[in-house]
Amino acid sequence: MLSRTADHLFWLSRYTERAENTARMLDVNYQTSLLPQSAGVAEAGWRGVLSISELTFSYEAKYKSINGKDVMDFMVKDESNASSIVSCIKAARENARAVRGTLTTEVWETQNQTWLELKRMLAAGEFERDPGQFFEWVKFRSHLSRGVTVGTMLQDESLHFMRLGTFLERSDNTARLVDTKFHALQSDFYGTASEQDQEYDFYHWSAILRSVSGFEIYRKVYRDVIKPERVAELLLLRQDMPRSLHASMSEVVNNLALVANDQSIETQRRAGKLLSELRYARIDEILATGLHAFLTQFLDRVNELGGGISRDFLVPAA
Repeated sequence: MLSRTADHLFWLSRYTERAENTARMLDVNYQTSLLPQSAGVAEAGWRGVLSISELTFSYEAKYKSINGKDVMDFMVKDESNASSIVSCIKAARENARAVRGTLTTEVWETQNQTWLELKRMLAAGEFERDPGQFFEWVKFRSHLSRGVTVGTMLQDESLHFMRLGTFLERSDNTARLVDTKFHALQSDFYGTASEQDQEYDFYHWSAILRSVSGFEIYRKVYRDVIKPERVAELLLLRQDMPRSLHASMSEVVNNLALVANDQSIETQRRAGKLLSELRYARIDEILATGLHAFLTQFLDRVNELGGGISRDFLVPAA
């Protein structure tokens, strides 16, 4: 396969996954912002959203204060923000158009229709009327895109590069979400929280689980009240949790093996080593040595993997 074609397919799926993860992240913060809370707590929540995506500097260059309306506008509608939902869906559509002949008709039409429908919805003000419903629509379109891709594409290198992009992006975004939210909500780790604090934290942990479609899974696996260390275990180490770091890296390793070439040995080794550490890690050991340090190192290594994949298979970065 031509490296340019592989590049478009890889980034098509990464941008689609990024749009979905941005919608999930904004939705959880929007839902928790509706809970009774002080202005300072609300601002900290929206600041955390910007921090997850490393957009604080870009945001503060355009806005004077941090508030829900401006953050959501910046991360949904602002085309000058390359990580906004509109920018990601547009980029996904442009990458799909560039390799139109490699995709099935169903995959192309799904991407194209998503972009056209997004423009119509934003012009009609549907996002402002019901942000929660809008975020559900973004997630649904991503699910549809992924399902149509797996259900209609030939299982050759084209599909493998698309899956590689999806799961590399997912592992990055899940790690960012866990890191930022656990950093902000630590009362359960230190001391005894009041009954009101415990109730407040329950809704936050529930919202975090719902943001990764993990609430029902948590109930099924643990059959207990929501505890932060178990949320961390579910989102980091459970291979049967679809959006966990373990599950995502397992898919990365498998798809890397399917597209391997003579120069990808080192990238495969790094990916395999990272997967092995997740497979044999224990959540109590991770929390004892520091969750933030663990996730910071994980993100650095995922970023290195992305660079290795680009170097081995894709169009060299400028």
